[in-house]
Amino acid sequence: MDWSSVFNAVNVMALIAWAALIALPRWPALLSALLFLGVGLLCLVYSALLVSVLGGFIPAGEGGADFTTIDGVRSIFSSDVGVTIGWTHYLAFDLFVGIWIARDADAKYFSRWFQAPILLATFMAGPLGLLIWLIVREPRSRASGRWS
Repeated sequence: MDWSSVFNAVNVMALIAWAALIALPRWPALLSALLFLGVGLLCLVYSALLVSVLGGFIPAGEGGADFTTIDGVRSIFSSDVGVTIGWTHYLAFDLFVGIWIARDADAKYFSRWFQAPILLATFMAGPLGLLIWLIVREPRSRASGRWS
């Protein structure tokens, strides 16, 4: 299997989804499409690759698939399939978090201009963007009495 092509394909899928999330109007149908076609498709690719590796259908690298030690995880990420699986995992979760941030920010009446840099931070460095959003949303959540 050409892992470079799979890696590029999931990158393109995520990039298109993030561009739509940041730049397009947030119609309910768009958000549903991003969730089910963007996140869902990335999750499907991730799951298929992971099951294939754990089932022994695709070799995971020299040390096999071992998530219990740092050496085992290093071995997984030393292979193209391991990097592709790990990267797809990050892309799926970061996009899911980005969609949640966008929906939450819209519900709390944050402007799209204010949201854009936070969403970009989430796209580029997921946990950092999430941390920024959690800090920023707190005062408005307390003021509205809505913690959702």
